[in-house]
Amino acid sequence: MFCSLSQKKAKPEKKELGVITYSIPTPPGDKKDVISPLPDSYSPQYVEAAWYPWWEKQGFFKPEYGSISEPNPRGIFMMCIPPPNVTGSLHLGHALTNAIQDCLTRWHRMRGETTLWNPGCDHAGIATQVVVEKKLMRERGMSRHDLGRENFIQEVWKWKNEKGDRIYHQLKKLGSSLDWDRACFTMDPKLSYAVQEAFIRMHDEGVIYRSKRLVNWSCTLNSAISDIEVDKKELTGRTLLPVPGYKEKVEFGVLVSFAYKIDGSDEEVIVATTRIETMLGDTAVAVHPEDPRYQHLKGKTVLHPFCDRKMPIVFDDFVDMNFGTGAVKITPAHDHNDYEVGVRHNLAFINILDENGLLINVPPPFLVYRSKDIVEPLLKPQWYVNCTDMGKEAADAVREGRLKIIPDHHLKTWFNWMDNIRDWCISRQLWWGHRIPAYFITVNDPSVQPGEDVDGHYWVSGRTEEEARQKAAKRFNVSADKISLRQDEDVLDTWFSSGIFPFSIFGWPNETQDLSVFYPGTLLETGHDILFFWVARMVMMGLKLTGKLPFREVYLHAVVRDAHGRKMSKSLGNVIDPLDVITGISLEGLHAQLKDSNLDPLEVEKAKQGQKSDYPTGIPECGTDALRFALCAYTSQGRDINLDVNRILGYRHFCNKLWNAVKFAMKTLGDNFVPSEKAQSVSDRWILSRLSAAVALCGAGFQAYDFPAITTAIYNFWLYELCDVYLVRKWCDQQTLYTCLEVGLRLLAPIMPFVTEELFQRLPRRRPQDNPPSISVTPYPETDEVRRGKHKRGWQILTYMQMMKQMHFLPQVGNCENITYFGCQMFSSWVFGDVVPPSFFFHVVIVLLAQRGASQPVPEGCAVAIASDRCTVNLMLKVRVNNLLCFLWILLSVHSRPVTNTVCMELNLPHKPSTLGAKLQTIKVQYLHFPCTATVYNQVQALS
Repeated sequence: MFCSLSQKKAKPEKKELGVITYSIPTPPGDKKDVISPLPDSYSPQYVEAAWYPWWEKQGFFKPEYGSISEPNPRGIFMMCIPPPNVTGSLHLGHALTNAIQDCLTRWHRMRGETTLWNPGCDHAGIATQVVVEKKLMRERGMSRHDLGRENFIQEVWKWKNEKGDRIYHQLKKLGSSLDWDRACFTMDPKLSYAVQEAFIRMHDEGVIYRSKRLVNWSCTLNSAISDIEVDKKELTGRTLLPVPGYKEKVEFGVLVSFAYKIDGSDEEVIVATTRIETMLGDTAVAVHPEDPRYQHLKGKTVLHPFCDRKMPIVFDDFVDMNFGTGAVKITPAHDHNDYEVGVRHNLAFINILDENGLLINVPPPFLVYRSKDIVEPLLKPQWYVNCTDMGKEAADAVREGRLKIIPDHHLKTWFNWMDNIRDWCISRQLWWGHRIPAYFITVNDPSVQPGEDVDGHYWVSGRTEEEARQKAAKRFNVSADKISLRQDEDVLDTWFSSGIFPFSIFGWPNETQDLSVFYPGTLLETGHDILFFWVARMVMMGLKLTGKLPFREVYLHAVVRDAHGRKMSKSLGNVIDPLDVITGISLEGLHAQLKDSNLDPLEVEKAKQGQKSDYPTGIPECGTDALRFALCAYTSQGRDINLDVNRILGYRHFCNKLWNAVKFAMKTLGDNFVPSEKAQSVSDRWILSRLSAAVALCGAGFQAYDFPAITTAIYNFWLYELCDVYLVRKWCDQQTLYTCLEVGLRLLAPIMPFVTEELFQRLPRRRPQDNPPSISVTPYPETDEVRRGKHKRGWQILTYMQMMKQMHFLPQVGNCENITYFGCQMFSSWVFGDVVPPSFFFHVVIVLLAQRGASQPVPEGCAVAIASDRCTVNLMLKVRVNNLLCFLWILLSVHSRPVTNTVCMELNLPHKPSTLGAKLQTIKVQYLHFPCTATVYNQVQALS
């Protein structure tokens, strides 16, 4: 093989991405015009216009598009969406979740299964209340207390009705094929009734109970909050942190040591803490039972310096005797570990903070105001769910194989949580949410002793106040007129309603048709970060309230981080709205979005710098299909995805390649083409075999939730096999070409729904009489549908394809243009047969064995190349070289090794790398022969 290289030319400037819009008037829900010629190039705005309203109006996303009254022999696929917060706006993490879920839903639908992907939205108690409270204060200068509970709730509903549909709009822009007629909001009457019923049943059974324990208390919200809503920071020393409401940063993490005197002695015990103010609530000092330094202090007490309080020295295994002095102060009412110690040793629980963060129960000099934004452990009477038995059932379901968690490396986390589960605090001191249907009982009878709030015996639950009154009267054996009730002011934790979401959306506890058909569901797909907070609670509550698992499988995808591996954070400026990736946005537009956030001015400036660094010219328009494809391609079954938004643009270029390939092919087919079942030459059979392989890989990938395998198979088939090899022929068989296009588009449809619909609608139909109206309801390809080519030259074409890819890459490495290739057939001129067009611009000389099991000596001076896992070939290459970069690339390509002294010796080159370049520069035309670097020659086995 010879090549002559022209002089290096200036690199052409990058062309701006073209924007083409769809301008044909199309009423929402009507089918898009597919008669007009396709635009010259792919444009997301043109392609994505009008399709979604038509899909929705046609009912393609509804399970009734088939039938739910009769059993479907292909089965049922049901999955519910992880309900996003009504206050929120989708970010790329949500986009990943919905890209995966929609791909799976569309795949199952195209397989002919009765398919339902049920949408919904969460009322997001804390977040929504905060948003509306800020709005009230900003616009009207009022707090929720100024309005009162009922009026405030009306304001929240008003806000929800005005602003709460943004997420649904984003989901539709992402192409999510949800059944919108079944959309649910967790505060809807149907779901609210289910929440009430769940609480009452579990309370009557004793699974929900009242208790006074330590909770995470927000002084700003005046509410207990769950662990997931607490941003825990591990501090290694003195740290200044920004706190909302403070101009200067606040000091944290300073270890302060002080001494407690032993009662009746001059001896002292030194303790240390980073929360020095909590010493006002200390009720003991703890040491390890085996610490020899403190054995003489058994039974002793220490004196509190500010309070008239004697505190025992207790011996407990939780103390680390090697840390500090080995003595620890114990504040049972304000620390979770200390609480457990207090329970074990029956210590006093002294609360020194009220709900607003004010110090109480301390001497006057210490009455100061603390930060409202610091979460405090606080003793409060709350409602709890006893999770011991439910957690065991959930763990057993996985151990016994009834519930499958994928990937299985999450099993350790699952069992660790389930086997060591703690009871769940479900009370929230908010106004927005499901008010707890529990009533405190006062019996107006002198024979009945008044109860206390923490005493569960004086609490009763009911669907109505009258039902609760009758329950109370029966419990205390008095007439109903002697019962006074006070409903709990608190609302339930949002995760409680989310925990019953898989069956409350179908009308549970009522026996509805949807409940009988679609519950239990098939799959739960979500991020691994909420495995316990949502997935585990759905499993526990599903088993408890319905006796059934809510789904058979759980697939947990990785968590999205930015290109630098950082967690998505508004303050870093790396939280990206997927709509900005779809439509594009300038840097100024990204900056403008920060003005509407809740960041303080310093954080805004930091975020702007982050945006400027990552997106100096903004984000280009990539389109929905490219975004979805990129997210699926990134999805590994690991824990994190470092997502580079700029890489998504590469998949827009893939869409353009797809667009051009189909346009070219349609021109080749002509206007009068009629599809049939027929294949012609060796290369036709080969491309069909590659298509069949892609179909098999995609099917296996969907079954295994291996989305990178799916995207790789599709990408390789379209780009490297169909476009780079088959379409370059001058005489493609029309029937084979049509099969590749039609099947290839259906393969891609679950991932790229818009561009595949646009192109699919332009193709003629093989069987018009039973042709589905949309690619979204067309059968997904199966391997028996695509005939495998039974020929003996598949390896030849594969080798040719690999060499083609190398030759296409050669000019890029040498920065050369107008390369001319001259063929030089030295052995086996029949090697490529009808694969290589007679007029093609080069031939690769290959020495190989043509018969199975045959052997013959390999000519000297050949290089070994691996064409596939079943074919090893030997290459005899003679190259005319006048470009150093080109020469070095050939060394690397043929030998897959860097150019080192050793390589030069093996190639019989008399020069070291440092002098090789100078030597070549002095020789205008140099012929170099590449000898073989290995003596092993594998026999060729032809593909069957």
